[in-house]
Amino acid sequence: MSVTLPSLLAAALYIAAAIVLAWPLLRGGAAHAKAGLWIAAIAVVVHFAILVSIHRGGIDLHFFAALSLVGACMAAMCLLVNLARPIATLGILVFPIAAAFLLTDVFAPPTAPLPIEWQIKLHVVFALLGYSVLSVAALLAILLAIQEHALRARKIGGFAAALPPLTLTEALMFQLIGAGFVLLTLTLLSGTLFVQNLFAQHLIHKTVLSIAAWLVFGVLLFGRWKYGWRGRQAVRMTLAGMALLILAYFGSRFVLEVILKRVP
Repeated sequence: MSVTLPSLLAAALYIAAAIVLAWPLLRGGAAHAKAGLWIAAIAVVVHFAILVSIHRGGIDLHFFAALSLVGACMAAMCLLVNLARPIATLGILVFPIAAAFLLTDVFAPPTAPLPIEWQIKLHVVFALLGYSVLSVAALLAILLAIQEHALRARKIGGFAAALPPLTLTEALMFQLIGAGFVLLTLTLLSGTLFVQNLFAQHLIHKTVLSIAAWLVFGVLLFGRWKYGWRGRQAVRMTLAGMALLILAYFGSRFVLEVILKRVP
């Protein structure tokens, strides 16, 4: 993707939205949620417009293009979450990530989109949605850890004070994990439609790590339902599952494309 004014504008809007949300908290006030979210909404629209324009409505599976698409989906997911639960402070984490992913793609060497069949497109759609949902859940886990630490230290103020009650943050995190687990299941199932040789297609590491992440999230959801798991245990398992997913897709693609210069 070449450097364009819309790309820089979208990145600037993401950063502006995060600043609008964070600045009052640093001064001990309340976040200007509506203003920050409206700015972020414009950034998301511009971001998706850039992706559609550059890739002509297609799906580019190259490393940096995929990062940009995931960033846009994460930002959109953050906005959708705020329609259901007021947790605008989540945007302080999500929007800079989306800006960074967009700029990474902007300054990366241009690549030609890969021709992909409908089976792979279906798989990619499930994967992108699943990664986006679980990424937001992982960021909520970080916010949950911050809240718990503040409560234990009896220092409730600023960022921690602006978050919803701990139980609501935790409930939302598990709702997103549940939705992400379903999407991850569909991702793995749809992958069987086009996988012929895991080794020849350079998919063995991705598949093993994705299944490991699926097991971690599945065990976490079962433990939550059966034993009421929560708190630090839930946070650690959520972050562990997300780390496996990051390694599964972006880790393997980074090694193949950026280090080894191979097209998966």
